[in-house]
Amino acid sequence: MQKINRIQSFQYAFAGLWYTLKTQRNAQIHVGIGSCIIILAFVLQINLTEWTIIALTSGFVIVTEMLNTAIEGAMDFASTDYHPQIKVVKDVAAGAVLVSAITAIVVGLLILGPKLYVWLYSFTI
Repeated sequence: MQKINRIQSFQYAFAGLWYTLKTQRNAQIHVGIGSCIIILAFVLQINLTEWTIIALTSGFVIVTEMLNTAIEGAMDFASTDYHPQIKVVKDVAAGAVLVSAITAIVVGLLILGPKLYVWLYSFTI
């Protein structure tokens, strides 16, 4: 019986991931940009440490987007009426996504920027 519960736990987790990717436009944008970053990282042949940092940063963005989705859903369930405290909760959750996305941009520029510059410069010589 324990095994079934673990399998169900994974099914629920994947259902949450799928729900977020299917219904949240910003999550779709994050995945699209992340896919482009992965392709660029392959082209630029980043090393294992850089891959690790890119993977952790990308995961950080998706996790914050999923938490934002969960928080918004809970707040919408709690009340359909406007409430200033619910606005604060939703704004802070959205702010967390913004911070994670800005962090990802900075990390991407630090890791990929110099390599991209060298790669692009190699075509002008």
